[in-house]
Amino acid sequence: MRPFLTAAPLAAAALLLGGCLAERTPLPGAPTFYERLDAASVTVDPAAAASMITGYRANKGLTAVTVDPALNALAQEQANAMARADKVDHTIRGTGSFETRITRSGYDAEIAVENIGAGYRTLAEAFSGWRDSPSHNKNMLRAGVTRLGIATAYSPKSKYKVYWSLVLAKPAERRQEGPSAGPMLPVDGSTTVTFGGAVVR
Repeated sequence: MRPFLTAAPLAAAALLLGGCLAERTPLPGAPTFYERLDAASVTVDPAAAASMITGYRANKGLTAVTVDPALNALAQEQANAMARADKVDHTIRGTGSFETRITRSGYDAEIAVENIGAGYRTLAEAFSGWRDSPSHNKNMLRAGVTRLGIATAYSPKSKYKVYWSLVLAKPAERRQEGPSAGPMLPVDGSTTVTFGGAVVR
């Protein structure tokens, strides 16, 4: 069973997925969806994640997502922080909330959402876990997002071993009227953040 946290309000308790995926070792040249990531020398393949999530979104009539190095860095910061703390949470001491982190990074976005998780050993497992969780699935199917960043961090002595962060965003269009209003947290306290306009739930 794979533990994960939702991106919904009060996401403080780990949930367990019903069912386990069988262990498998990919053959040489096989897709990296099934590559085991519970080793220090291996990290998730962002291009494979973008391909997988784009295919899923396309089946729902939504836009493709492409890898954004700035969002990869943001995701890596959070995965590393969770691995160090041995904790799955959107707000880790020393790094701050998702709103704080994306604002500090200087990334200008109209929409930005984050999924986190832990315990998944492969990209396929993480994707399945997020897809089967309503709040995480809502983020992966967020209308308008076009960019993606994803990262893992391995901590062999921690409870879950592999920690995950996925950030999806729509970069802000350049505007003449001046700076945006900045990031806004939804009033329900969720970690879905929208920028410069009405909150989208």
